[in-house]
Amino acid sequence: MVLVGFAIFLLYSIVAVAGFLLMQWLFENPPDPLLVLAMFLLTAFVGAYIGFKQGTVQVVASVDALTVTKPRAPELHRRLERLSMTMNVAQPVLLVADLDAPNALSVGGPREGAIIIDHRLLDMLTIDEMEGILAHELAHIERYDTFLNTLAITIARLFVSTVIVLLLPVVIFLAGVDRATAWIAGRPGSRFVGLSALFQRGVAVTVGVLLGVFAVLFLVHSRRQEFAADRRAAEVSGHPIPLARALVKIHHETEGRRQLRSILYTHEQDQTERPRWLSTHPPIDDRVDRLVELAEREPTRHQLRRIRPNEKH
Repeated sequence: MVLVGFAIFLLYSIVAVAGFLLMQWLFENPPDPLLVLAMFLLTAFVGAYIGFKQGTVQVVASVDALTVTKPRAPELHRRLERLSMTMNVAQPVLLVADLDAPNALSVGGPREGAIIIDHRLLDMLTIDEMEGILAHELAHIERYDTFLNTLAITIARLFVSTVIVLLLPVVIFLAGVDRATAWIAGRPGSRFVGLSALFQRGVAVTVGVLLGVFAVLFLVHSRRQEFAADRRAAEVSGHPIPLARALVKIHHETEGRRQLRSILYTHEQDQTERPRWLSTHPPIDDRVDRLVELAEREPTRHQLRRIRPNEKH
């Protein structure tokens, strides 16, 4: 068992040293930093694009959506067409599904997007309020929000993968020490020393902290995307108040329900159950206040009474 232990240590050491030598060679003969950065970004972009395309198909398939044809909803299509032309976005496919709660989401990009609405919205919202929701989702499509979010997540994953590859020789060497000492001590299969696990735990904590910072920044950006989409929707529709009304109605109907795809939705259903800085969507009060301020700065014939989320509908 002692001989087996030394053999295991020798084997792991050879692999680890080979990895160290390769790393040393790379550091002594570093490639052009701009080339490395370009390759990293290209890989991230390609990965994000593939994930974006696959995610769009998966989301549409997962909700079992049906197409809303123009003869079935002519006024809704007319307004969607007008908004699409105003925003220079190819008119997205309009789908209806059961999203577990009245809500709406958008997938795809400006050339081939889709808007999925819960069937409850058709009965719950007025045509002006539906137009506001459509404009909000079109704003996400116009701004490539879903793709940019996918790209950010892909970059984070590539960063973690790069760190793991760079530290792999150390992990292999420590794993060899653990297995070799276990055999020498007569306890094969056990974690006699546990250096590899301890090192991996330390790396996991460090990477976790970095990813935690990334997640907080990502959520901040996500909330800003919602504000920007609200502002753009109010601009192209010409009347912010119906959108505010729609958000309030959705808020009351979805309050307390669990949200499974919150980052895609118009409104995050479980935002009241978590701190604001952990939410993908801003508080409904802030969104309504901003929309009302827009209506007050630019009054229109559609402006209605000032509303707040605590009003019942």
